[in-house]
Amino acid sequence: MIDWKNIESTALDRFAEGLCQTQQSPMYHAEGNVYVHTRMVVEALKSLPEYQELNELQQHILYVAALLHDIGKIPTTVLESGIWQSPHHAPTGSRMARELLWKEYGLCGQKELMEVREAICLLIRHHSFPPVAIDHQDGRLRLHRMAADSLLTPYFSIKMLCILCKADMLGRECTDQRELLEKIALCEELAKEEGCYEACYPFLSPHTRRAFLSGRDVWKEQDLFDDTWGEVILMSGLPGTGKDFWIRHHLPQLPMISLDEIRRTHKISPTEEQGKVANIGRDQAKEYLRKHQPFVWNATDFTTQMRESLISLFETYHAHVRIVYLETAWPSLLERNRSREDAVPQAVIEKMLGKLVVPQAHESRVVEWWCE
Repeated sequence: MIDWKNIESTALDRFAEGLCQTQQSPMYHAEGNVYVHTRMVVEALKSLPEYQELNELQQHILYVAALLHDIGKIPTTVLESGIWQSPHHAPTGSRMARELLWKEYGLCGQKELMEVREAICLLIRHHSFPPVAIDHQDGRLRLHRMAADSLLTPYFSIKMLCILCKADMLGRECTDQRELLEKIALCEELAKEEGCYEACYPFLSPHTRRAFLSGRDVWKEQDLFDDTWGEVILMSGLPGTGKDFWIRHHLPQLPMISLDEIRRTHKISPTEEQGKVANIGRDQAKEYLRKHQPFVWNATDFTTQMRESLISLFETYHAHVRIVYLETAWPSLLERNRSREDAVPQAVIEKMLGKLVVPQAHESRVVEWWCE
């Protein structure tokens, strides 16, 4: 059970001081600092007819996303050439929101809690995109990639994103407000035209979906011939989430490449340089790939960059990839980690959580979120 009253009444307070001290360019935010802007966005959201028509859970999700949508400006805002700028504040804010909702409010360890949390994080991560979608070189592809995450959390959609973005525009004082609202409306029309406004486009096969979302020159309407030979499973999750147990229970027949096991075999500490560990793992993977042998890659792989390089390797050998992401409740994670022979320091796990990006649907042919 989610204590929405507690979250909605206290979440913003945790960042209030930082938001009040974070300045914005008067050209785009004449209303003042980020805290003032955030309060205006929340009030604008509540007044939108589209918001009022949503069900109660959707309203809670959007409300919290509005409260936290600009917290990433606190660490990213800099003064460049006399202008306040906040580069990459949206993905930064998304990670900050995940850490807060996970640790402080317990939105983890159960499937629905995870899906609700990640819907909020996705809204924060992408809230700057709708006004630029219509002019973006890859606008259509980006919208499809975002919409595909509705396969993982039914609480996120381009429709929800555009409602948040409208509130963001209305909750500011700027000279181009009308133009930006028109571009959001064009984004909505583009998403409807592409068939991805309220859910993922209904691709004819997972293989076609992966090919299209990866940027290959294919039509989204076609049923693409599947030229892959088999599946490689890529595990993802923080230490202590039960990846070893999940593999033993679900895939006992497959060979496994475990970076933990490589470290133990070669007596390499987790705090040492990990390049040698990764290279040994990749060499083992190439042996299986050349033989067309399905296998499990078992490591934390908690960032998009970590996963991208591995997926690229596996797909180069014409395997298709299934990402299995695991998480558990925060107290359980810490307890499981402490019971491990090679326990990871809690400070390191907390640092990992701050960098964690939960796998998105477009990253591979199949992406699964599990709670153990």
